[in-house]
Amino acid sequence: MPHRNARSRFLICVRNDGYSASLEPRKVYEAIPDQAAEARHHVRVVDESGEDYLYPEDFFVPIELPREAVRAFARAS
Repeated sequence: MPHRNARSRFLICVRNDGYSASLEPRKVYEAIPDQAAEARHHVRVVDESGEDYLYPEDFFVPIELPREAVRAFARAS
């Protein structure tokens, strides 16, 4: 799993303006660490296409998941 590491974080999508086929509001996405994207106020997530892309950071709100939910994400990948 090349994208997973201790810095992984989870985000909930709160907007999808212009990306309705790629992002689902109220869905949890795992952010992939990308310092260059963060410097430009973007986040990298695996979207509905199954590929990772950059989106504006204000489309998401960071959340903390219970340990069991994090494990469930790991098993699903």
